[in-house]
Amino acid sequence: MELRVLKYFLMVAKEESISGAANALHLSQPTLSRQLKDMEEELGKQLFIRGSKKIELTDEGGILKKRAEEIIALVEKTENEISVSDAHIAGDVFICAGETIGVRFLTMAAKRVRDNYPDIRFHISSGDRTDVVEKLDNGLADFGLVFGSIDETKYESIKVPNNDIWGVLMRNDSPLCDKSVIESKDLYDKPLIISRQADRTGIIKRLLLRPADKLKIAATYNLIFNGALMVQDGLGYALCLESVIPFPESSGLVFKPLTNALSEEMHIIWKKDNVFSKASQKFFEEITDKE
Repeated sequence: MELRVLKYFLMVAKEESISGAANALHLSQPTLSRQLKDMEEELGKQLFIRGSKKIELTDEGGILKKRAEEIIALVEKTENEISVSDAHIAGDVFICAGETIGVRFLTMAAKRVRDNYPDIRFHISSGDRTDVVEKLDNGLADFGLVFGSIDETKYESIKVPNNDIWGVLMRNDSPLCDKSVIESKDLYDKPLIISRQADRTGIIKRLLLRPADKLKIAATYNLIFNGALMVQDGLGYALCLESVIPFPESSGLVFKPLTNALSEEMHIIWKKDNVFSKASQKFFEEITDKE
């Protein structure tokens, strides 16, 4: 499968039209249609549903779109890294991080790097542990910021000098709001909002002394900002870390620690045996020098 044809495929997915994509690509419609037909035959799957008004992706087409975007991004990232001259340090550093005050460690390090190398650009995207690991494994992030234990067979890491405490985010009119700390049993009959990875990591059972299937799980989130909106709208109580996001008094939300609150360590991680670009190497040197 050629990279050029993947770009054609992505343009059709974007335009939802053969004619619109052909115009954008400066190709004839028959040529573009033939390329897409050859791709479907090569894969043995139908990628598009051709309707009267627009073209839609099949389930297989949706999978290919996600992977094609990753492939194109990785190729462009690689080209940029290789094309940088030896005499000039420039380029991009890609970081995926959870919502936490620990991001300040990254941003302060980035500032110090840019003070010396102003042509280095930093790109920080938000995501939970699942997002971080996926981007690292696919080569779309150079570094990740995660909570908890590290798979040392896959990643190198340094500890960020911040810990965080588990607790409950609730509305300020909640029946539990007057308590200084929340006991596990206080939440057994309450609708809970948990991170999408919490059950898989076993954190729910460690925090509340019950497995998730014995609790009233109302919703899940991958970013606590969305979880906070659910709490504001009365969907339930969100289990989260204290510093993941600052909530002003005007939000109507309060955070209460759990009595058996666990402290979670934060780590910056990167793939073992990773070959850094010149820009990423400078950031690596900065964070490891401050360890």
